[in-house]
Amino acid sequence: MKRCKHATPTSSSSNLKRKKKEDNDKKKKKKGRREEKVTKVDIIESESLSENESDGEGFEDDSPRSNFVERVLPDPDDNDSGLIEGSESEEDIEFSYSDEEDIRTNGGATSKDSVDLSSFDLHLQHNLSKEEIDNQKNLKFSWDVPVIGVSNSKWIGTGENILEDFDINSCHGLKAKLHEHWMDVSKTSGGKDINSPKQQMFFSLCSSYRDILHCNKRPFYLKGLEDISIMDAYIMHSLNHVFRTRACVKKNDAKLSRLEEGADSERFRDQGFLRPKVLILLPLASIMYRVVKRLIQLTPSAYKVNVEHMDRLSTKFGGEEHKGDKENGEEPENADLQKSSKPDDFQLLFEGNNEDDFMIGIKFTRKTIKLFSDFHTSDLIIASPLCLVNKIEETGSNKEKDVDFLSSIEVLIIDHADVIAMQNWSHVHTVIEHLNRLPSKQPRTDVMRIRPWYLDEHARFYRQTIILGFFSNPDINASFNHQCSNYEGKVKLMCEYKGVLQKVLPKIQQVYVRFNIDSIVDADDNRFDYFVKKVFPRIKDSDEGGIMLFISSYFEFIRIRNFLKSQDASFCLLGEYSTQKDISRARLWFFEGKRKIMLYTERSHFYHRYKIRGVKNLIMYSLPERKELYPEIVNVLDGSENAACTVLFSPLDKFRLERIVGTTPAKTMVASEKPVFVFCD
Repeated sequence: MKRCKHATPTSSSSNLKRKKKEDNDKKKKKKGRREEKVTKVDIIESESLSENESDGEGFEDDSPRSNFVERVLPDPDDNDSGLIEGSESEEDIEFSYSDEEDIRTNGGATSKDSVDLSSFDLHLQHNLSKEEIDNQKNLKFSWDVPVIGVSNSKWIGTGENILEDFDINSCHGLKAKLHEHWMDVSKTSGGKDINSPKQQMFFSLCSSYRDILHCNKRPFYLKGLEDISIMDAYIMHSLNHVFRTRACVKKNDAKLSRLEEGADSERFRDQGFLRPKVLILLPLASIMYRVVKRLIQLTPSAYKVNVEHMDRLSTKFGGEEHKGDKENGEEPENADLQKSSKPDDFQLLFEGNNEDDFMIGIKFTRKTIKLFSDFHTSDLIIASPLCLVNKIEETGSNKEKDVDFLSSIEVLIIDHADVIAMQNWSHVHTVIEHLNRLPSKQPRTDVMRIRPWYLDEHARFYRQTIILGFFSNPDINASFNHQCSNYEGKVKLMCEYKGVLQKVLPKIQQVYVRFNIDSIVDADDNRFDYFVKKVFPRIKDSDEGGIMLFISSYFEFIRIRNFLKSQDASFCLLGEYSTQKDISRARLWFFEGKRKIMLYTERSHFYHRYKIRGVKNLIMYSLPERKELYPEIVNVLDGSENAACTVLFSPLDKFRLERIVGTTPAKTMVASEKPVFVFCD
């Protein structure tokens, strides 16, 4: 297997501006400095942020930086002034820089005091201009590149086309030991996608530090192998970012210790307010357990001589070990006893720990991985959006508590975004809004080591956000478009879909009816008006029961429920907040014909997968977000005489529509003059 070739930094004018020459050694000859390559800089410069000739100028009184410095400037008598980012002890010295090959950013030959700049250095050292900040609102996707190994898919992006000259053999700044260990783990696990061009391309996107939206990631709970290469890539990117950050701090610690008293230390700015740099949001504790186990597996042996509290992790979140066997294609001995009427994807997703309120801190020291570390002194935090929102709300009622550990997040990863959307995406929105704020309490970090863009409240422009999921929706797109402001730009995946109509049982006729909308704002009202005026009168006049109204949104569910009440209609409810007693009673009433109409929500089906008996007429008030649920819902009509299925849609439902009927038919249905379309095998 070829060893990775490390990419050489570009020499464009924008990158040259980032590399200000270090002049601390005043005895060097100017000629010698001029002969150095532009890609070589002093190690101090590669690990700190240039200040644009700010020496002697100080801060303006009304600037965010000056206000914060007044709050956090350490007391001269404070004995903890030497402690950084969480007040570490001697036992917690993270990385020995005697391991020189792991400190080199691109693997090239280096002198003692100079290294090549990696994407990590270039990203964090960039001096952000006001013009760049203002241009964030006007970014447009200007280029596209086909996805390797995936048909009818392409990456589109803003700014420079970073994939135009993509080298499939390049690791783009991944530390040598991380890459070697990654390849060793891949060989032993027999992964098919490991070290593939597809994986290398995605890792290259991660290491470019651009915001990424990848919403066609095959999840582990669907038939077929999970696209584990994507998970491996973001884990390796996270480890790479953490290890580079800590190596940078330790290297500068050593250099500062050798400086003469009173010497200028302004150049050694290499930290945030607090230590946590990577935040991973996940929907379920069982998924968190899988990610943590894989992260430990992908950490080189030299850094995990000890893994603290692994037993606690397994006991609290792991559940029974055999539950992971099915993911690897192995059937447990008691497989017959585990047979269930639920679909396979439901069993794989929900068979483990389904807790959605969890959080764990992970800290790396020189030879130890510390699980369940204090959040303020962790390197990496993995949490559910719900847990973080609860902690944010606690700070409002309890002034002793804070979420300052969110102040210095530089890499945010949201995996299984589609499952989180089934929970409550507004929690994600709240969490992102609270990232990169000034801490509410004085951090113990030396203020003279904090990067200037943290003090200027520009950290959100340096934060990379990676959103991964099986599909996207308007809420996910809105967060990506409006809450991700990375100055590097954005990249997202665009796909064409084949649809899932072939999974619907034969002889079930599906009638799609398009209604017109006045505007985006009025779309919900237009849908409701169409139902009230065109659909409900036929239901009211019919003597036949067995009518299921499938509704995607909970707000739509409440609106229809209230309308049916006002009409004294005979109906029952199966919503996500219904009690088990009410659900059992409603299913029985509907089957026996004691209730004419059943209201059924997408979230209720996603979390329970009920098999509803007695359905003769299915009306989809709104299409499901998840395409795999569509055939499950429609197939409840199997065995019914004169079964009917009616689907309401508007032009705004294009993305849901294309996942179900296919991209090409969806375009036709949205643009065609005729409003009715019939599908039947």
